[in-house]
Amino acid sequence: MDPEILIVLTITAVTIIMLVTEVVRIDVTALLTMLALSWTGILSTGEALSGFSSNAVVAMIAVMIMGDGIARTGIMARFSKAVLRNIGTGKTGILGVFSLSVGTLSGVIQNIGAAALFLPSILDVSRRTKISASELIMPIGFAAIIGGTLTMVGSGHLILTNDLLESADLEPYGLFAVTPVGVALLLAAIVFFLFFGKYMLPQGTSEGRQKLTEQEKLIDAFSLDQHITFYRIPEGSPLIGKTVEASGVWRTYHLNILALSHDQYADYAPWRETRLEKDQTLALYGDEEKIRQYASDYGLEAAEDHHMFQSLDDPDESGFVEVVVPPRSELVGQTIRKFSMRKRYAVEPLMIFSQGEKIEGDISDHEILPGDTFIIYGPWAHIQELQNSDPFVVATPFEVAPRDRTKTWPAVGSFLLAIVLAMSGFSISIAFLTGALAMVLTRVMSIQEAYKAIEWKVVFLLVGLIPLGVAMQNSGSAEFLAQSVMGVVEGSHLILLLLTVGILSTVFSLVMSNVGAVVVLAPLVVSIGTLAGVDPRPLVLLAAVCAGNSFVLPTHQVNALLMTAGGYKTSDYFKAGGGMTVVFLVVAVTFFYFAFF
Repeated sequence: MDPEILIVLTITAVTIIMLVTEVVRIDVTALLTMLALSWTGILSTGEALSGFSSNAVVAMIAVMIMGDGIARTGIMARFSKAVLRNIGTGKTGILGVFSLSVGTLSGVIQNIGAAALFLPSILDVSRRTKISASELIMPIGFAAIIGGTLTMVGSGHLILTNDLLESADLEPYGLFAVTPVGVALLLAAIVFFLFFGKYMLPQGTSEGRQKLTEQEKLIDAFSLDQHITFYRIPEGSPLIGKTVEASGVWRTYHLNILALSHDQYADYAPWRETRLEKDQTLALYGDEEKIRQYASDYGLEAAEDHHMFQSLDDPDESGFVEVVVPPRSELVGQTIRKFSMRKRYAVEPLMIFSQGEKIEGDISDHEILPGDTFIIYGPWAHIQELQNSDPFVVATPFEVAPRDRTKTWPAVGSFLLAIVLAMSGFSISIAFLTGALAMVLTRVMSIQEAYKAIEWKVVFLLVGLIPLGVAMQNSGSAEFLAQSVMGVVEGSHLILLLLTVGILSTVFSLVMSNVGAVVVLAPLVVSIGTLAGVDPRPLVLLAAVCAGNSFVLPTHQVNALLMTAGGYKTSDYFKAGGGMTVVFLVVAVTFFYFAFF
């Protein structure tokens, strides 16, 4: 064996072991791999550092920026609310809808783009349904990868396949030639995770998984109800013309009106003297039985979430906070009525804890003492204004999610621009970088915010591992492995030949690019097929399809992008991805055996 091949295979084996065991962080392992290839003289300095200028790395950076830009508009949060409204909160329905959506989209655009587009929505659904993000993100990410096999333009290695066939004087495939096997693989992946996900996916608590947020801790501590009920004031209701206070909502029913719709705007925490009008919608908070009594007494009609209240039940835009009155506050000795808290800050005080006593209902005339604690509800933007004022100390940590719906079309337009450019023949890196820059130029986000959106751990993971693929090809290691294995199975039963092609393509895709795997395997597969008297065209297509079987390690761009969001370790991919790899190979090989031969 050539010494260079031995060195490359040794470095590859050590890298895989370190990635799985995580002796050091995976990005550090990747950088060590890159440097080892240079230290041993396998790669020149330029080749070792080629990952920094790689299309994949630049595309990854651009996708992270665009994904953050899309999330800032709240458009995917609105999509997730619509999904939950129509299919409910069951994990089966959520996994099915999202996997089919992202998989189908990956059939016509780059899978990394599809994954980035849906990631904010997946995280939003996880928060709303209390389903661990780690139970959703990996299956949907795998669906994005498999979606690349739905059409011959769904991924770079499938696009290249026709060129390789033509260069071998073989007839290329049509656009939808691979669609049946792609559909079978996508459905198999969904079924696999629905039935075996609880055994394969991490269920514990860690970064990105089920972990109590500050909101959830506050809700648990004070037994707060997150349910908001909406009622419309119909014509003839006795409520019409009454003020909020005169309606008895606080004193008689011990309820709170979180918001009130007007023609052109929503009035959050409406002032006590606000008069109620016909066709207004009330957002009520409190005991469900008392809400029903209030609605019955005033002839109110149940209503859907009013379009004016889009941020009211969105945890990224509104929520509960604990507010303390410091000793020197101007509030001391006053009442909420005199201070006009609702009128000043448009937040709703739900209860007060004063000298160990919990006070609810009508708290308007309670004399405020030093150390009194309020539980209030309102949009984060309003609470931030209250936090910046002197009378209060906000004790609950919170972050204001920068949502600007006026930037929805610029953000969507920038993303679509990137997709159109990619489908027009531009490289994915140039296309996506153009889209990312368009978001900055249209002020969807600032350049500083764009820099913050980049997950550098993922970037350096790819930067360090890309040279390993270069070394596999340049040193002849990939060809050596392929020839050695193919030589063993030559003349064997067709099903064994198909399985060998699938396994080789799968293994190569883990340590080198999908395109590189197909480039190395296609000529060998054509030769083996010709010698065995088997049509080589389906063999080449099988190799190309299985080049997308990249689940065992987080080396695929989609896996790398989603790893941090899901809080996954390499061992998680090894476990769940290993099962998915077996399913993929079984379905692909079986399908090709019966459909193409």
